[in-house]
Amino acid sequence: MAFLSLRAAALAALSLLGPAAADFRVKFDVETTGGPTSFTVLVHEDWAPIGAAHFKELVQAKFYDDTRFFRVIPTFMVQFGLSGDPKISTEWRSKTIQDEPVKVSNKPGYMTFAKTGAPNSRTSQLFINYVDNSRLDGMGFSPFGEVEGDGMSVVKQIFNCGESPNQGQIQSEGNSYLDRSFAKLSKIIKASVVESSEEVVADDFEVLPGPGGAAATDAAAAAAVVACAFGTPSGGQAAGGFSFSARCAGFVELCRIAVIGSVDQS
Repeated sequence: MAFLSLRAAALAALSLLGPAAADFRVKFDVETTGGPTSFTVLVHEDWAPIGAAHFKELVQAKFYDDTRFFRVIPTFMVQFGLSGDPKISTEWRSKTIQDEPVKVSNKPGYMTFAKTGAPNSRTSQLFINYVDNSRLDGMGFSPFGEVEGDGMSVVKQIFNCGESPNQGQIQSEGNSYLDRSFAKLSKIIKASVVESSEEVVADDFEVLPGPGGAAATDAAAAAAVVACAFGTPSGGQAAGGFSFSARCAGFVELCRIAVIGSVDQS
């Protein structure tokens, strides 16, 4: 019986990559021109800690539930984040957050808080970049998350309403105005923080003895964990005989599972 604890592999990989940030994921259940679907945003706390924390607070308060994508420019970005309830909009409008340094550029698929030209004016409005908008970096627009996987194929199905909806009326009348005047708008049904137990779905891990014995196999396993984190295709095999088939939803989550348990292969 060949036995390999993934704890050693995970710790070895972590020693190479350093401490991981407290990232989290948010799943958006939406209705687009393609029908009901969803996409997931991976939030990187180290990119913009203030923005990441504020976004999580908004999601946990269910702020984005039953809201609309009200500004859509295919050559630029898609914007959302005004509540369908005017009372909620009023409540959150005063909860501005401080500006913070732009650590990563506004690349396609990256999510950023919208703001005015005034300092410290970020509240609840967000946008997802459709194209490379690096010109926004110098204006203080700091990305804090990215749409994962093929999620941008969903985002690109958001109804193109241009800039027709009036933001002032959205804030004063909410969804009653939008549903009356712009019935085709794509909507967010629900936004929710993904629990850690849902973040990684491992199909199977197969541990085979390496030619150099247990120590070599442990080393190969550590290499495989790193390879998986950097996009080794499902079903790939690392040197030393460690093969795996898994959908890696993120290095941190993979290591968390590895630390909790081990794999036993007869």
